[in-house]
Amino acid sequence: MANFVAKVRNFLAESYDELVHKVTWLKYSTLQNQTILVLVASLIFALIIGFVIDKGLEEGLKMWYKSTK
Repeated sequence: MANFVAKVRNFLAESYDELVHKVTWLKYSTLQNQTILVLVASLIFALIIGFVIDKGLEEGLKMWYKSTK
């Protein structure tokens, strides 16, 4: 059990060291700009995909109802 605790403690210490000293963090302004870019791109793709699905279903249902008359 002591060996397990030592391994966990070592893992946490190494993880902390890596996060604090070895990871390159983005500047806050860069992070904000990239987040806004991702949100806008996601919104555009969602609108395009939603429009395509809506029109596809609309045309498919029109064809379905025309064929059942």
